[in-house]
Amino acid sequence: MKNSDSITKTISLKPYGITHNNFQYQLSPDELHDITIEKDMGKEASSGALAVNTGEFTGRSPKDRFIVKDAITEDKIWWGNINIPFESEKFDKLYNKVIDYLNTKELFVRDSYACADPDYRMNLRVINEYPWSNMFAYNMFLRPTEEELEDFEPEWTVINAPGFMANAEIDGTRQHNFAILNFTRKIALIGGTGYTGEIKKGIFSALNFILPVYKNTLPMHCSANIGEDGDTAIFFGLSGTGKTTLSTDPDRKLIGDDEHGWTPDNTVFNFEGGCYAKVIDLSQENEPEIYGAIKKGAILENVVMDKNGVVNFSDTSITQNTRVSYPIYHIDNIQEPSIGKNVKNIFFLTADAFGVLPPISKLTPAQAAYHFISGYTAKVAGTEAGVVEPQPSFSACFGAPFMPLHPAKYAEMLSRKMKESGVDVWLINTGWTGGPYGVGTRMKLKYTRAMISAALSGELGLYSYDKYHIHSVFGVAQPRECPGVPTSVLSPRATWNNDEAYYKTAFKLTNAFRENFKKFEAYASEEIRRGGPQRYAF
Repeated sequence: MKNSDSITKTISLKPYGITHNNFQYQLSPDELHDITIEKDMGKEASSGALAVNTGEFTGRSPKDRFIVKDAITEDKIWWGNINIPFESEKFDKLYNKVIDYLNTKELFVRDSYACADPDYRMNLRVINEYPWSNMFAYNMFLRPTEEELEDFEPEWTVINAPGFMANAEIDGTRQHNFAILNFTRKIALIGGTGYTGEIKKGIFSALNFILPVYKNTLPMHCSANIGEDGDTAIFFGLSGTGKTTLSTDPDRKLIGDDEHGWTPDNTVFNFEGGCYAKVIDLSQENEPEIYGAIKKGAILENVVMDKNGVVNFSDTSITQNTRVSYPIYHIDNIQEPSIGKNVKNIFFLTADAFGVLPPISKLTPAQAAYHFISGYTAKVAGTEAGVVEPQPSFSACFGAPFMPLHPAKYAEMLSRKMKESGVDVWLINTGWTGGPYGVGTRMKLKYTRAMISAALSGELGLYSYDKYHIHSVFGVAQPRECPGVPTSVLSPRATWNNDEAYYKTAFKLTNAFRENFKKFEAYASEEIRRGGPQRYAF
């Protein structure tokens, strides 16, 4: 076993069944960067960042995510096609096979933790087959000091073996890749996929069970930042809606870009120690903070570079889901520690490819609960095989793939917190205007930023008829004016210049909302049900 030069502690992996000492513990990101290049597993970009290819999988594989069904989980998990049960006995056998495989490999081990609030801290040990996967763990989890490492006891373990291929018929998986959570053994077991997002999302999913069940704390798939006056803003959104971009604001300190908890005493804390951002079409002009974070210590995934290591961020020939991970300190303006209080505004981000939702609207508590449970965004043509026109995509709580409990549980907690803290809730459409995808154009980032700034500063004011228009289909309150935004942009109908086509498309989307919500109606109050669109096409 070799340690980083600055780490004196030694550990044993024998409790996990790993009998050799051919592993490297707590290496620095520079050391892992160099080892990755030496092993010809990555290249250095012109920015100094490490560029790797994650192989067959360039994104998560939701159908291959399982939770062991046991005494802890049996009666609490919302079982179904999101939370797929896995037998304890099958897990133990598969675990032993993975360990046998790892006993033939050089390994990379890291101790880190999740949850910036010390009252909620969860110690982690991450065991990786690849050096760059271990560097990802350094970037994305919180980093203990050498003093904290001295008496460090891991609570959960991530075992990550991208090169191990399961035999579905024997092992009980769907195919050769898998990501399995075992709450009794406190293990996240990942194999057959090099996509690093499975590592962080495994722990996120575990916390999404642990925090509400045992600690009365709401876990959230969101970003968060804090203003000079100490007001915290939360940004919910699915991938590609602008969660990372919009929370990375030069005028506000970043708390975190993806995963947070909201405690009973109205504190918001980051689960992570880094950011994992999409880099499709990234530019220094539009996203200078993220662009500047791509330097030595960052890991680029599945990007295309020229012979000089210059990245073409618009090239999606490998995947639409090109990514970068970096430690949060690569961003200059951050909140330290990653904790905020005094939540004042919540933003639900949606990339509406139908182009019918207002670019910003204010929600009532009932509407907020409805839209949170719905978790709407849209897929655009070309992002997935067979998608030739915009398709509605609903992900409960803006993070269904990571939510082990019934969505109503998280919605109830959020509704209670919204009422207790008196927050303003806004629906932001970062998608299309002037028509659907293929006809209209994507909402300009500068306009979205201006709308969010106006909401944060209070310039949009309290609801009144003079200042807001109630949308005739969706029932949300859209402001009539906003500093820095042309008035015409605020009305989606006006941007179409074709009322008949606009309303036909709007009704198509409201029908999709209604159809999706059917599975939640039995759990939702009459008030929440009335928070949805009130007009439908028949």
